[in-house]
Amino acid sequence: MPAPPVEIHDMTVAYHRKPVLWDVDLILPERKLIAVVGPNGAGKSTLIKAALGLVPLASGKVEIYGEPYAKQRHLVGYVPQRESVDWDFPVTVLDVVLMGTYGRLGWFRRPGNRERQQARECLAQVAMEPLAGRQIRQLSGGQQQRVFLARALAQDAQIYFMDEPFAGVDAATEQAIVGVLQQLRERGKTVIVVHHDLQTVRQYFDHVVLLNMRLVDAGPTDTTFTHENLQKTFGGRLTILDEAAEAVRRGKPS
Repeated sequence: MPAPPVEIHDMTVAYHRKPVLWDVDLILPERKLIAVVGPNGAGKSTLIKAALGLVPLASGKVEIYGEPYAKQRHLVGYVPQRESVDWDFPVTVLDVVLMGTYGRLGWFRRPGNRERQQARECLAQVAMEPLAGRQIRQLSGGQQQRVFLARALAQDAQIYFMDEPFAGVDAATEQAIVGVLQQLRERGKTVIVVHHDLQTVRQYFDHVVLLNMRLVDAGPTDTTFTHENLQKTFGGRLTILDEAAEAVRRGKPS
């Protein structure tokens, strides 16, 4: 039986000796759009960063297709939170997307015409190709997020980790991102997304991971994204979220 795309065993992560993830065991399926859902401070971003080796594990291990991440990094693409990026760095939109090709080229080869053409095609997928020559700092937040998505596409990975790609974007950008995620799934990719909007989980994702420092549950969205499991994940905060969503549906301020 082939190894799953992502397998996590006994993951515990601590910051300054304070645990933020406890004993997480998780196997993620192939060719699915997967949401990681939980309250603020639940460890959602930490889960992704720990899987990518960006923060150290206190215990446990992560395997990508049955091997340590260090051996499989060429199979993995990453879209970080927009707030974590230095947008004042003087590079163009095309330069940023070309960075996605570096993993295949190695340190000593520069991107050529083939890579530039590929980068432009990735920008076209997110409707940003006309802005290829613009400085990244001149873009709106939604445009910046599209560029980082294009960079991930240029990596041509098998697994994509995305940390809140929908945060702070306009409706048009959100729909553009959803369209790209669906295209990736159709091409056989696995996409893991830290997601905060409970109202769109069923609409966008096939599989869900419910997290609150510990794993609450994980599985197909239809059977796992239940009110009972959300109550376990969010506790009393779920009532507030429900009331806010109902107010939005009725067109009233929450």
